[in-house]
Amino acid sequence: MLEQVTVRDWMTKPVLTIAPSASISSAHQIMKERGVRRLPVIENNELVGIITIGDVREASPSDATTLSIWELNYLWAQLTVEKIMTRNVISIHEERNILDAAEIMLDQKVSGLPVVDANGRLVGILTESDIFRMLIKSRTQEVAAP
Repeated sequence: MLEQVTVRDWMTKPVLTIAPSASISSAHQIMKERGVRRLPVIENNELVGIITIGDVREASPSDATTLSIWELNYLWAQLTVEKIMTRNVISIHEERNILDAAEIMLDQKVSGLPVVDANGRLVGILTESDIFRMLIKSRTQEVAAP
């Protein structure tokens, strides 16, 4: 039954993205406002990276600093997404099986995969939540696209 379910059937689309030149504070604000934990980074319509809420937290200033709040805000505003994003992004093709995606996520210890089409364009994102949603739905009925 799950062997016929594709990534395209359960991925989240459209996917929120961000440019590498955007500030970390912009990325953080988008994540908070939209309730997402990762943003694929797109430059010239190409997937060049991914940034997670964990990356943003690691880049945040420590409470132990002696800098003033104004100095901290200034420095954080100067830090761009490209400085902290993961560059070698693990992605998956939209036609791949959902079980393959789950296995990749487990093996690579990632909680989300950008989804690309045959031309390598970003068309969605598949997260652990999408897979959980599919599993819960499969309890009550045959698994099909939402």
